[in-house]
Amino acid sequence: MTFHERGAQAERLRAIPLAAVLALCGAEPDRHDPSKWQTPAGVVSVAGAKFMNWNRGVGGGGAIDLVIHLHNLDFKAAVDWLGQHFGGQFPPPPPPPPSRLSLPPRDPAMLWRVQRYLVAQRGIAPDLVESVIRSGSLYADARANAVFLLSGPDGAPVGAELRGTTPQAWRGLAPGSRKDLGFFSFPADPLRTVVLCESAIDALSCFALAPGRRCLSTAGARPNPPWLRELIAQTPEVLCGFDADATGDHMASAMIALHPSVKRLRPTHHDWNDVLRSRP
Repeated sequence: MTFHERGAQAERLRAIPLAAVLALCGAEPDRHDPSKWQTPAGVVSVAGAKFMNWNRGVGGGGAIDLVIHLHNLDFKAAVDWLGQHFGGQFPPPPPPPPSRLSLPPRDPAMLWRVQRYLVAQRGIAPDLVESVIRSGSLYADARANAVFLLSGPDGAPVGAELRGTTPQAWRGLAPGSRKDLGFFSFPADPLRTVVLCESAIDALSCFALAPGRRCLSTAGARPNPPWLRELIAQTPEVLCGFDADATGDHMASAMIALHPSVKRLRPTHHDWNDVLRSRP
């Protein structure tokens, strides 16, 4: 990256909303004053692009200064940190060409094990599991992994979430998966309300609890996947249903800071599958 390109990137990153940075850094908003945040470095007040740490008597302006202050980084390291965490909207230097997608081959003989796992262990209704299989978004591979396809805007696969169905818990992505280009969704068709979940199993569980909503997986708690802005523009109501834990809460706060129309929908248990399985 040239010096000029580095400077242009820094200007874009500097404009990231400070609330999104604070949320991602684990800061907690004050219950009585939304302009104040509790951070490990002390109480930080935010006014637009300016911030002030009253405990230390130090302030600054812009996201880069804030990351330098909170993480004790130099300028270059702070720019790299922001580029890594907010790459969808403020791209870092071009990454190397992605590896070619390699989806595991289908093995119909193992499908019964995937069905048994989702129904018996995950509490998902057999007819819902069957519907997802018929849609082509779920199949079994030779190792009896559940393969949940991530689809791009044209419906073509861009990756897959893999979930082990053996007693030893295992999850991952198919080699070459591009979760920045698409997602797992059920149903596939647009609906008035969309709920963003952290995994395909959570998306199915959330749909089982509220069938009138389209539930999709971000394949991990991410505050700003590249496809989110267009999804928000096309959907009247987008809810962030990330897990009820520190990571889920922080990522949800960061997402809402970047996209204020998104609302938080917090599971009453750790995740939506826990909610589903807790029902009598």
